Amino acid sequence: MQIVANTRKPADINAVALKAYARIAETWGLSLNEAASLADMSASTWKRARKPGFTGDLTKDQLLRLSALVGIYKSLELYFSEPLARTWPTRANTGPLFGGGRPVDSAIDGGLPQILNIRTYLDALRGGA
Repeated sequence: MQIVANTRKPADINAVALKAYARIAETWGLSLNEAASLADMSASTWKRARKPGFTGDLTKDQLLRLSALVGIYKSLELYFSEPLARTWPTRANTGPLFGGGRPVDSAIDGGLPQILNIRTYLDALRGGA
């Protein structure tokens, strides 16, 4: 068995993660502050980070958040039809994690643990569990 080492540089990984998340934030119609809060950044940092050529570092927490948000996006796109998949994060939801609130607000308020809970919840819906 051959093991291939990850040859990507941290800056490359950051760039890919930020580009994907910027597209997701736009697709979901998130405000600047919502997108920044989900990524655990200030609004001014998010303004710079979403543009190509950003040279700042992301923390492990931020990378995990972005990875989980990409997973949430993927689950929504696979589970729901396009209009609902794109608006689900910003619609009121009576599901057990949201109590009638919007998933995006729940994720912002609960931070990384809640983002991961939402991802698990959607993966379970998609998997029929």
